[in-house]
Parts: sequence; C-alpha cells; structure tokens
Amino acid sequence: MPENTTTEGQSGNLPPETRSFVGRRRELARLDTLLDPARAGQGRLVTLVGTGGVGKTRLALNAARRASHRYPDGVWFVELSPLRAQGLVGFAVVEALRLADQSTSPVTEVLADWLADKEALIVLDSCEHVLPDCADLVRALLPAAPGVRFLATSREHLGHPSELRVETDPLSVGDGEDPGGRGGGQPGDALDLFAQRAAEARAGFVLDEDSAGPAAAVCRRLDGIPLAIELAAARLGELSLGELDERLGERLPSPLDLLAAGLDEGPLRHRTLRTAIGWSHELCAPVERLLWARLSVFTGGFDLAAAEDVCSGGPLPAGRIAALLERLVEQSIVLRHRTDERRFQLLDSVRDFGGDWLRALGEERTLRLRHLDHYRSLAHGGCTEWNTGRQPAWCERVIAEHDNLRTAMDCALSERDGPTALRTAADVGFLWRHCGYLRDAQHCLDQVLTADPAPGPDLVRALWARAAVALLQGDLDSAERWAAVCTAAAVEQGDAVAVVGAAYVTGGHLLLRGRLGEALVVLAAAEPLPVRDDWLGSAQLQVRLALSLTHLLRGDLAGARAVADEVRAESVRRGERWAGAFADCFLAQIDLAEGDLTAATRNARTAVAAHSLLNSTLGVAHTLDILASAVVATGDGRRAARLLAIGQRIWERLGNAQMQSPDLISARRSCEDLVHEKIGTEAYTRAYAEGLAMSYERGIAYAVEDFHDT
Repeated sequence: MPENTTTEGQSGNLPPETRSFVGRRRELARLDTLLDPARAGQGRLVTLVGTGGVGKTRLALNAARRASHRYPDGVWFVELSPLRAQGLVGFAVVEALRLADQSTSPVTEVLADWLADKEALIVLDSCEHVLPDCADLVRALLPAAPGVRFLATSREHLGHPSELRVETDPLSVGDGEDPGGRGGGQPGDALDLFAQRAAEARAGFVLDEDSAGPAAAVCRRLDGIPLAIELAAARLGELSLGELDERLGERLPSPLDLLAAGLDEGPLRHRTLRTAIGWSHELCAPVERLLWARLSVFTGGFDLAAAEDVCSGGPLPAGRIAALLERLVEQSIVLRHRTDERRFQLLDSVRDFGGDWLRALGEERTLRLRHLDHYRSLAHGGCTEWNTGRQPAWCERVIAEHDNLRTAMDCALSERDGPTALRTAADVGFLWRHCGYLRDAQHCLDQVLTADPAPGPDLVRALWARAAVALLQGDLDSAERWAAVCTAAAVEQGDAVAVVGAAYVTGGHLLLRGRLGEALVVLAAAEPLPVRDDWLGSAQLQVRLALSLTHLLRGDLAGARAVADEVRAESVRRGERWAGAFADCFLAQIDLAEGDLTAATRNARTAVAAHSLLNSTLGVAHTLDILASAVVATGDGRRAARLLAIGQRIWERLGNAQMQSPDLISARRSCEDLVHEKIGTEAYTRAYAEGLAMSYERGIAYAVEDFHDT
C-alpha cells in the first residue's frame, strides 16, 4: 500500500488537517519535548489520557506533525476505533505502516523485525477498547525497536512502567472560571474554538462585547469539552446565541445534580459529554435520530449508497437519506471523511451514543445483518467483475471499505451461519488477497475452512483463495496442501474452468520451489478455455502467467513471450490490469534477456505503474528488480543502485524477499554484483542510500519517469 508523505521527503501516513486547530499551546510545548528522539530511553511511550471528546486525537495529530521532521522513518497514525474484536491491534499497525507482509510469522515478530533499525513515531489512537492488546504490543516492541516511540490516546493509561501520561483537560474559558479543573491550554481557548465553529455555522458571527458573555456561559455549561462545544456551535445555524444558552441551561444539569441523581457511570466530564450529545440528539428531528442510530453500525466510514441501503426502512425511506445526511453534517454529528469528500464518518463518542440508541430501539442485530448483507453483496460484486475493466475501481473500493468488510466478516462468523460465512469469506478473502490484505484473508479463510464447509462453488473459491494467499506468503507447504484440496473440490464440482484455475495454485508452489519441470507439466496441461469475467477468469490468466514465468526461468524465451503476449492481449481487451501488469513485467525480463534494453525499460516502467495502481506491492518489488537490471545494462549504475534500494525497502515490507524463489534471489544478486562492478563500492553505497531515503510514492515516481536524460 502506498504511504503518504508527512512533509516533502518524509514518509508517514498522517491525515491532512481539515479544520483549524485551536489552543493547546502548553500541551504541544510539552509534547515537543517528550517526543524528542534525543531524549534517549526517556518517554518512549507517551499517553494522552482524557475523557471522550476532549480532543486527544487532534492534539496527538498536531504534536505528531510538529515532530515529524525528527523521525526519518516516518510518523504513522494507527486508527484503532474501527476494531471490533480483540487480537487485531497488530494487524492495524501492520496496515498503517504499509507492511504488505507476505510472511506467516506472528504479527508481533514481523513488526519487531521491521522496526528494529527504524527511527519512527507510531500514534496509537483510541486504545481504551483494546487496551490489553495495545499494552502487550508496546511491551513487546519497545525493547525490540530502540529507535521507535509511541504516542497513544486513551481514556485510560496503558499501564507500562515507563509510560509518561499527559492529562488532556478540557479547554479553559478564560474568564477566571476554570470549567475543566486544571484548564487545558491557554485562557480563552474554549471561547476561541466556539467562535471559530460558530462562524462556520452562521456567516458573520463574531465574538464581541454582546456575544462574549453568552458564549462563555455556553462553554462553561459544556465543561470546556471541545466536542460538546463544536456540537453546540453547529446549532447556531438555527438558534440564536441567547436561545442556545437558554436551551442548554434547560437541558444540562449541574455537576451536583449529576452526582445526586447518579446519571450514567464514569468520570463527571464523560457524563457531561454524554449529556451534551444527548441534548444535540434531542434537537434532531425523529428521522435524523433514527438515521444517526443506524449509521452507528458502520466502521471506518461509509458512502451515501451504503447509508441508503443499510439504513433505509420504516419511517426512513432511501430517498430521504441524502438530505438527512447533509443535515447531520451541518450539525457536526456526521463528519466528511478526512481524505475523501464522498465518504462520511462518525466520531467515536457520537457513534457510541448512536449505538446505545440503536440497542434501545431493538434494531441492533437487524442493522448489523443489513450491514453484513450490503458488504457481502459488495464483495460478491467485486469477485464477479474482477476480471474486467472495473477492476481498478473495485481495488479502490476494497481498500476504502476494508474496515466495513472486516466488520461484516466478523458478523458472518459470529452468526454461526456456515453457508453465509463461507460465501462471505470466499469473496472477501479473494479480494483481500489481490488488494494487499493477506493476513486478513488468511484469518477469515482459516476460520471458515476449519468448520468443515459444504462442497460447492463457494468452497472452491475459498480454497483457491487460501492456497493463493499461501503462495504470496511464501508458505509453500501450506500452498501445496490447500492446492491439493482445492483441486479435489474443483473436480468434485465438475466445473472445467475451476479445475483449470486450480492448476495455478498447484503449479505455482512447484514453480516457487524451483521444480520447473513438474510445474511445466501441470501448467501446460491446463486447457486455455474462453476467459471468464469473474474471479475464475483471473485464475485462468494467472495459470498462463505462471506458465510464462516457468518458460522464462527454464530459458525458453520464445515460449515465455508467446504466453505473456497472450495474457497482455487478453488483459488489454478486457481493461483488466492485475494480470496485465505481471505480463508486462515478464515481457521486460524477456526483452532484457534478448538484449532489447529500450523495450525492457519501457515494459518494466509500465508494469511498476500498473502494480502501484492496484496496490500489488509484490508486483512492484519484483518489477523494480527487473528494471534495475535493465538500467544497469544501459550503463546507468547509479540509477540502478537507487532502484535496487527502493525495491529493497518494499521487499522488507513484504517480509519475504524474492518470495524465497532461488531463481529470483540469484537474479537480484547478479544485478547487485554488476552495479558494484560498474560504479564501484563507494558510489554504489551513496546511490543506494539515496534510494533508501525515498518515500514509497517518490520511489515509484522515480522508477516510472523517463530517465533517458538523467
């Protein structure tokens, strides 16, 4: 998965700032010190602790941005709120770090190995609901990765002995009264936040002598809690400031009232936030409240089509949802996604409130099953159209909906409906395998396949996906085992195309073991039937790709070219890109072997661009090795060294260099030796370091640009 850049030349995945950040100057100054890598051994775990809605995430993101220039290996933001089950924190960190990880080692070991020599900052956001997992992961990684620091946000501390806690208090109103006990930030920060958000809700709003008093009263009533202030300010589009103050006074009890009545549980500020959210809830129209509750089933964001499909029904027709969604956005209950204006999301506290309301309505299971049906249908559509011109769009969709697909998969497993779980895992597992989520694919497929599922097309698809995952992970023993079961199931089903598809996983493990003669027998025997549009059509093309590579590694360049040309032509005809990118990659190898360096570099650059588009990290890494070999053959050793370094960074993220193929490992070493010979060790070391310093995106751009004049 491509990484974003925090600033030019620095890797990371920090989301862009979408709204102004107000106050917190004292806290930021302290975090500047605590997050300084020069503080050797001190403050390697800093936790921002505070009630929900107090602004821990915004503070952490701003502190991380300020510190980003100090961490050469990046600042990485890990959103934990979408997780709905224990044991997934390591997965979330792997995904945030863009580790395509194609090994089968325990995820903690993968992280420890990759981070061992890195200088990076990892932000673990919203730890409270997965606190034991977070604590265990940090406990394992701190000694294994001495250059890595963690900044966590949580309603509770993690409990590590070296943990430094920074209490994140509400904002101070600044009129001599301190709503938050100690008062976070500088005097008047709460008022500044209110004024900025009020101006967004009502054009022309300014904080002056007339408005300052009522605005301060609102902030005091809301205990200076930023989320509560933002929700209240959003109401100024329909209420005057005086009406807002009055309505809050009627709705919000005093702290003594809260204590006396025993409302809610937990810290007083948390109860104040819940009450403020409840007040905002009361101001919503009944259908707005219903939509809010139903939207709580989504994780990691959603689009309008999903909201219409999952949330409609009863008094909430699908045709009204777009307008109601905009109303909730205007009230700051629903937010537009940080990086995609077409998508929406709920803050944790707001989603939790909606979830409580959904349970009170008795609709929770119904909505979770509707959510499952929507994303099961989406995944099936992706498998049905995967081998068509819609493939890039489906890849983009799978990446955007990863959290929802994971939630749907968890729901399917928890319902103990074997056929539904198998069908969902077969579709989702296939898509995850092709879009870079190998561990998630392995996890869900293993759970359904150990439950003795019934035979049929869904079982064949699940078995094929599981074997194909094992191939990319370099787990050749598992690949061999699952390939045998897949072949038997395909034969039993009686689908000739499924039998051909199974040849890919059987021939693939033989190919990667270096047993080329046996691989050739299996792959050449697969009948080249008319290619289908669905997942099996992709499997058919992958059989031909494996056959081309087998010919290539056996030295049969003519045979390899004939099959690769066939795959590329079929890919172009369909608008498919995944198999086509590998065909271009193999053609580049053939061109290189035949001495046509112009064609080799052209085809390799085309393949890198296509692999990058489809999140095929393995394809990018493999093609970069080929491109480096072509470039050094042209005489440009320095550029080749940089390309080798860019590729090496990606192989490290895969956790499985050259897929453990003896032939691919030998080819890479030969290229390295030739570059050393061309430019010498000193120049090689310098150019290689320049390549290592490039971010993923910069490295891809460097690889695909026209370099004849460099």
